[in-house]
Amino acid sequence: MKILVINCGSSSIKYQIFKVNGEYELLAKGLVERIGLKNSLIKHTTVGKETVTFEMDLPDHKAAMDSIEPILTNPEYGVLSDISEIDGVGHRVVHGGEVFKGSAIIDEDSLEKIRDLIPFAPLHNPPNIIGIESCQQALPGVANVAVFDTAIHQTMPPKAYMYALPIDYYKKDGIRRYGFHGTSHEYVSVQAAKILGRKLEDIKVITCHLGNGSSITAFDKGKVVDTSMGLTPLEGLLMGTRSGDLDPAIILTIMKKYNLSPAEMDNILNKESGLKGLTGKADMRDVLTLAEGGDYDAKVAVEVFVYRIQKYIGAYTAALSGVDAIVFTAGIGENNPYLRERILSSFEYLGLSVDSKKNDANEITISTEDSKVTALLISTNEELMIARDTYELIK
Repeated sequence: MKILVINCGSSSIKYQIFKVNGEYELLAKGLVERIGLKNSLIKHTTVGKETVTFEMDLPDHKAAMDSIEPILTNPEYGVLSDISEIDGVGHRVVHGGEVFKGSAIIDEDSLEKIRDLIPFAPLHNPPNIIGIESCQQALPGVANVAVFDTAIHQTMPPKAYMYALPIDYYKKDGIRRYGFHGTSHEYVSVQAAKILGRKLEDIKVITCHLGNGSSITAFDKGKVVDTSMGLTPLEGLLMGTRSGDLDPAIILTIMKKYNLSPAEMDNILNKESGLKGLTGKADMRDVLTLAEGGDYDAKVAVEVFVYRIQKYIGAYTAALSGVDAIVFTAGIGENNPYLRERILSSFEYLGLSVDSKKNDANEITISTEDSKVTALLISTNEELMIARDTYELIK
């Protein structure tokens, strides 16, 4: 059986092809970037071969999806003789609200419910839907499966997901904490248990997905009990261009003073804030370079980034009544030893000490052998989680 995994972002598409035969064998993967801009790029890698890159104009996600099929079936660097070899397609869908508590086979009813959730994820659910509809057209009769970022967080109790607003906003409009990066958090929590040689149901884990978008999740006995993102991916940590936590009155004050529309304020909070707002640079690597050069604003931004993560880890340790493992994953979490050590420096009171040599070498276990809490670096694999859920539902 061959499974195609599609992950449509606001301006990009990631795809992977897996062959399932007891194990999940990755055959090929690719990334379509700069959708909607001139000189869009497609980078395709077939396992065992060199990466090939294509430059073309892709005005929208439909054009981008259409460009993937001829690459997958190309006799030189493709992995399919015909697109009909695909037995199922798994799609990342960002927001499933309270409707979807797990992955689901897509039919007309479920697709309409995903459309209904667009107001909660206006940048992500629309391209997710385009990916689904494109695959339905290209592969009639082949099952499509939606795997939701929010689904794993549905185990949170009301005390974690409720906001202190008039109750009708929840009962009528679904305003509550949902959480995101679910497939990433789930994958690394499962891997953490394997590394510790214990059952996930027997441990307490805090997973830190740190990238351009960042979130932290607390697992107790294999279930999510709290997570840092909220109704949308805007709440929580300081991110590349997103503000994270702030006083809601700030939004009202700025809108009133500068006569901003809701759309303009939304743009500021999601695309002009975070690291970019504090330093002019959205990439943490650029911010660290500025900080090393003595830039005061960049130094403060790094401090804010680290401090917010420390606060969430501390809060979740209290919520869990202790912690067995703290896991780092995603772009910053997997590749920045300096920030990992800075973050963990506050948790010696838990009996956690960083092994600097292991941390600098990006080893899996980065805490000392005598630490009471284990610090881990685990590369996330969201596409594999999507492939697994897809296979389980269609097999």
